[in-house]
Amino acid sequence: MLKSTGLLVALVMAGSTLTGCFEPKAPSAGTTVGSGHKGGAEASVPTEAVLETIAEKLNAPWAMDFHGDFIYISERQGGIVKLAGGKVQRQQVTLTKPVHQEGEGGFLGFVLAADFASTGQAYAYHTYKEGGQTLNRVVLLKETEGGWQEVKALLERIPGSRFHNGGRLALGPDKQLYITTGDAQDESVSQEKSSLAGKILRMTPQGAVPKDNPIPGSYVYSYGHRNPQGIAWSGDGSLYSSEHGPSGSPGGHDEMNRIVPGANYGWPLVIGDERKEGTEPPLYHSGPRAIAPSGIAADKTDGFLVATLVGETLYRFNPQDNRMTAVLQNQGRLRDVRVKDGYVYVITNNTDGRGKAGESDDRLLRFKEQ
Repeated sequence: MLKSTGLLVALVMAGSTLTGCFEPKAPSAGTTVGSGHKGGAEASVPTEAVLETIAEKLNAPWAMDFHGDFIYISERQGGIVKLAGGKVQRQQVTLTKPVHQEGEGGFLGFVLAADFASTGQAYAYHTYKEGGQTLNRVVLLKETEGGWQEVKALLERIPGSRFHNGGRLALGPDKQLYITTGDAQDESVSQEKSSLAGKILRMTPQGAVPKDNPIPGSYVYSYGHRNPQGIAWSGDGSLYSSEHGPSGSPGGHDEMNRIVPGANYGWPLVIGDERKEGTEPPLYHSGPRAIAPSGIAADKTDGFLVATLVGETLYRFNPQDNRMTAVLQNQGRLRDVRVKDGYVYVITNNTDGRGKAGESDDRLLRFKEQ
């Protein structure tokens, strides 16, 4: 059942600059974040704010969206949680191709259609198996009394793998649907414009290729991505994305990028501060230590809140100076963040097999926007 409790927690004021940003603890003075950001570091100043637990015992939640007082949350095994009026309802999703949950795959991105109030429709991104291959698809769903039913597939056979499936969906201010895809553990495909892997894709709400896409007849909007998992727009309509950098050695180098139509973001040719003609450098990268950014959301400062998995921190990214500032810590892995009606909503991701799940995990948290 829905549970709301008020907790006093340490948040970090938006006006402070993040230091020691890779550890899940309060930042300290005198250190700097990884290379790839501008400027030095200052001490962070903690303050007290009320953090509410809106829902708990979610099963590896991935994305959330809102309609009025209703909150919808996708869960990786293939269901949707509907929250309203103090009640939690788990909704079954009926698909023509079953969800394949393995590693980072499963039922991932979810966003309500712009005309949801009249159509009851939404978009989802999920992993499936076909002919021995792991793949991903974008589908149109409709909410019914019995749960959600697939209306039609909009795009299928997006390369997938145990890891690096991307999966974020978002409707842009231009009313088009944007989709992030990972490289499916095949680095070379990110540079292949003919492949749907390692890309940000753009389609009409009906699933067609928009006439003004940068590559005629192609869904590809930008390429050279490794595993982008967050997209959001600034007040001036600019698109920003968060992206996971390489694993192993070298590792880290997670990114924040401003997305230019048709641009190449360099993977696997360059990482971090490396430069190559014809590629776009990141606005920010985390240096050799990983934070694993996932969902992002624009806030009232015209910056972006960034949920991180390995970093176990909610950051604020300032695109004016490319700085990251810690906002919320000590809640474990964070998968998605949204801002609505003056509140910041965050879902934890401690039950995905990589986190340390507490008795109440996973949770939907809320606090007043700072």
